[in-house]
Formats: sequence, C-alpha cells, structure tokens
Amino acid sequence: MGYRPTPTWRRLASIIALLGLMGALLPLAGASAQPTITVVAEGLNNPRGLTFGLDGALYVAEAGSGGDGACRQGAEGDTECYGATGAITRITDDEQERIVSDLPSLAAEGGGFATGPTDVVPLAENVTAVVVGWGGPPDGRTALGPEGALFGRLVLTGPDEEWNAGPDITAYEAAANPDGDIVDSNPYALVPGSSEVFVVDAGGNSLLSVGVQGEIQTVAVFPSRMVDAPPDLGLPPGTQIPMQAVPDAVTYGPDGALYVGELTGFPFVQGAARVWRVVPGEEPQVFAEGFTNIIDLVFAPDGSLFVLEIARDGLLASEATGELPAGALIQVAPDGTQTEIASEGLVAPTGVALGPDGAIYVSNYGVLAGMGQVIHITP
Repeated sequence: MGYRPTPTWRRLASIIALLGLMGALLPLAGASAQPTITVVAEGLNNPRGLTFGLDGALYVAEAGSGGDGACRQGAEGDTECYGATGAITRITDDEQERIVSDLPSLAAEGGGFATGPTDVVPLAENVTAVVVGWGGPPDGRTALGPEGALFGRLVLTGPDEEWNAGPDITAYEAAANPDGDIVDSNPYALVPGSSEVFVVDAGGNSLLSVGVQGEIQTVAVFPSRMVDAPPDLGLPPGTQIPMQAVPDAVTYGPDGALYVGELTGFPFVQGAARVWRVVPGEEPQVFAEGFTNIIDLVFAPDGSLFVLEIARDGLLASEATGELPAGALIQVAPDGTQTEIASEGLVAPTGVALGPDGAIYVSNYGVLAGMGQVIHITP
C-alpha cells in the first residue's frame, strides 16, 4: 500500500510527548587510527539519514532511484524523473527489511543522486516521521503533476506500508522566505522535540519547528558569507562572492540545545563549514568550525560530537576528478579538540548514528542506487 491522501499528522501529539531524546546510548570505544569497518546492510537506493529506534533497530531513509514518471530539469542540468521508489529500511542483527516503500523519488538515468526521503525518526512501533526533500523553487513542483506536491514536506508512516503526506515545508519557504534570499527549499533533516518536530531546510537556510497541528515557525536563519571566488570563474583577483550556509544536519546536544551543521553552498570552500548551537528564542551561535561539507551530526553520551563530512576535500574537488567524494568522520571532544576517526572507505557518506553497542553507523555510497550501504565503524 502506498500514499493515502488523508493526513494523520495530529497523531504525532501523543507520540512525541513520549519520545524524549530517543533513549540512552552506551559510551563509545576509544579512538583508533585504524577503525574496523563492517558492512551491515547493502543494496540500498541512495541511503541518507539513519536513526536508532527504541526497539534497538536502525532505520534508514532511502531517497530511491526515481522512475519513468513526470520529469524536471535538475540543478546539474540532468533530466530527473519521478518514481515511487523511496523507502524506509529497518535493520536488525538478523534482518534487513524495507518496512515502507512507494515513497516519492526523483532521479536522473541510472538512479544516482536521487531526491526523496532524506531523514527518518522512529516515533513508536511501526510509526516514523520522514522528511522528503525537494531542491529548487517551490513552484517547480507543479511540473511533476500531482506527485510534485509530495516533495518538500514531512511524511508520517504507519503499519502495512501506509503513509500520509504531512506539513508542507516547501510551501512555507514560498510564503515566509525566512532568509530573504532566493526562494528555494530542500528540507533535509529532522529531530523530534517535546511537542514539535524541528526540520532544517537546506535550500531556505533555516531551522523550522513544525507543531502537531501542522503549524510551521522559523526558529533560526543561517547567514551567507562572502568568500573568495574560485579561479575558474575568471573574475578579477580578490573578487568575493556570497556562499550560503545550506544547513543540512540537526541533532540535540547534551545541554538540550539544538546543533545544526552546514554543508555550505558554492564554492564549497574547504574548512568553511560550521556547527551552530541553537536555543529557540535566541540568536544562533557558532559552536565549532573548520569542517568541510558537513552532512550529519550526532553527540555521544560523553559530550563528544561526531561530525560527518560528505566530501573531505570539498565538493568542487570531487567534481574536478569526476569521482565520488571521499568523506571523513571527525570527533570533537568536549574541550574542542578535533580528531579524524575515519576516512578511508567512506565514499559519499550521507548519515551517521550511534548504536547501543557503542559503535558508529554510517550510510555509505549514499548517492548511488542499488549500491548504497550501511557500515559499522568501531574506532
């Protein structure tokens, strides 16, 4: 069973109240220069965000592989076509199972670099909240016909592969445009609160709260910065251009604040990505910096922050070689010391989670169809 048109978003009210911070995790093992990497799931289609549920299982959002439906012109000039190939996969020690399928997906020929489900949070037994990305101006969804309205919003899934389209994050960007820049929306990651869900809109450079009645409010806006123009643009030496923040990761810290990571926009300056600390009602503050193209964040119980970079050397370096980017996992100790935990073997990683066994789990080959993995890293 696929999409059901009747929204049931209000069911979140009682579920979120019981959620807390998703349970306690065991301490991590000590860091090592040569981590052990084991594949625990494979054959995934563009795996992105992943989260452990209270049942101990690992849930992975698969952005799918597109299909042969209506098409749009992608940001890179490719023709991306619709297919109901997005999914949520549940992983245990004994089983890898797609528990929800038929979610919306867009991809070019070959199915790579898909747009679709990008993050998932288990809320209760057989119930998850999912964010479905978009990437572009909100009115561009009309080119896809009725299916276009399924992108850029939250989705609530239930048993028997039922799912319901929830609040429209991309429509909020069109109406409110929190950063006052070009109207562009790509909701990418989420974390549940006490009576709301927090969502980062990478296209809108904003952190939003979504209430149980579907009401959306702006929590924080992340500013652009002026940076040196890359030589390839042929501009006079010393010319600077704006680089957007592109927030694409959000998690809770041990202090109860929200922490948001930046991918950064073009020209994707190496070492320019930051982690922001956000307390609703206050101005966001830079918590840590010096990263490159952050794609996900997670805190350990000892207060360490793990930062996942999708492209250790920067996305422009990857484009220049035509190869998938090598990623990196950085540990930020409570005193601010940064240590690279893993890089070799991380290829276009797209999500990180900490397991009850004290290990780190990463979505790997996160921009490929049929080749995506989840790997287990023991430092």
